[in-house]
Amino acid sequence: MNTFNHLIKQINFRIIVVLIVTILVTACNNKLKNKVEQEHPNITQLKKNSAEFTPEIIKMNANVYVAVGYDGSNAAMLIGKDGVIIIDALRALGAAEKVASEFKKISNKPVKALIYTHGHLDHTGGTSAFVGTEKNVKIIAREGFKKELQEHSPVQNILEKRNGRQFGRNLPKEDIINRGVAAGSTSKDRVNKGYIKPNTFFKDSLFVNIAGVSLEIYKANGETNDALFVWCPKEKVLFSGDNYYKAFPNLYAIRGSKYRDVKSWGEVIKKMSTFPVEYLVPGHTRPISGRALVNNNLKNYSAAILSVYNQTIDCMNKGYSLQQTVDNVKLSKELASQSNLQEFYGSVQWGVRSIYLHYVGWFDGNPTNLYPLSSKEEADNMIELAGGEKKIFKNILKAEKEGNYQFGLQLTDYLLNVNYKKDEVSKMKIKLLRKLASQQINAPARNYYLSYAYELEENIKQ
Repeated sequence: MNTFNHLIKQINFRIIVVLIVTILVTACNNKLKNKVEQEHPNITQLKKNSAEFTPEIIKMNANVYVAVGYDGSNAAMLIGKDGVIIIDALRALGAAEKVASEFKKISNKPVKALIYTHGHLDHTGGTSAFVGTEKNVKIIAREGFKKELQEHSPVQNILEKRNGRQFGRNLPKEDIINRGVAAGSTSKDRVNKGYIKPNTFFKDSLFVNIAGVSLEIYKANGETNDALFVWCPKEKVLFSGDNYYKAFPNLYAIRGSKYRDVKSWGEVIKKMSTFPVEYLVPGHTRPISGRALVNNNLKNYSAAILSVYNQTIDCMNKGYSLQQTVDNVKLSKELASQSNLQEFYGSVQWGVRSIYLHYVGWFDGNPTNLYPLSSKEEADNMIELAGGEKKIFKNILKAEKEGNYQFGLQLTDYLLNVNYKKDEVSKMKIKLLRKLASQQINAPARNYYLSYAYELEENIKQ
């Protein structure tokens, strides 16, 4: 009997040990799994920003309505005595038809005018949906409308490719979050098929009365050199176009663009802040109501743009190189903490580079850079200095393991420039691009990383 009891105790002890070990192993695995799958705070913040693009017709007051989230940009309706005025017309005709239908439910008055805040396709492609069969509709734009845009560029092919990467147009659904100032996916229903050319142009400003509504329209160089803003004194509403939206401004677009006049941009926003604006309607993101809030948003936006501009000029005059300038220009803590200045779309660094190159071109003053080595020559020398291709590859693996993703990414280019284990190195580059994307708050940068990674994968398969 004692032997039997002893055996039972041993069995129970073993069962308890096994249970404890199982619990500990499971806990460790879960902890490890959670650690691996833990989302970076920047991605969490970017996801929260998607709330800006929930489709909705927003009523600002009895006469002003804004369509948000139906396409990549906003369209607005201003109701007058005997007609309505439309500001911007979306990108896809299908999306514009939906918004036009919703606007008709609010007011069935005829469209008397449509104003383009600038020439980008996402603001001009759905015009016919709003104008319909109405005759004598004023379609207003600035002189030089669309002249400097992508569709007129001699390098349109590469710009279109880079545009697709910036906006993540070919990303699979599971990789899409948003585009920083627009939803991650937008309508493809008859893109740009509703565009109608302007018939009314102005140079500096235009004061008009349309449908009993007095409007002041001003030139506003900024995101484009054909931009304008619209001020309606009676309704106390200002339509900013793309010179203001709730994200740090895209002072330079990584898809490729001509110089955006940063100093003018900051001064234009400063000018907007002098109007008694109750309602601010941006070209992207949701509108803002309340004079104090609007004024604060415009003032900090202007301050941020001009700060980046002035700091860059100051660094240049001190003889700093491009990279030294990029390293030194920062927003103040107060500005960087503002909700409307988060780098969801634009980047301080990209703006600095654009300003620097605009004023002095590619040469940064360092004679080392007058006749630099070719990419292959530099790679050959750096690889030799590092102790060979195998040593570089080991350092790529080490950089990935230690979270030093940018360094690892730069090292992959040395090996790719000498065709060392091209497929294997390309796979490491893909991995590093995705690691960087997983930490990126800036939507265009994230989309570009991921899009490029998929392109490399396709090249490996071929």
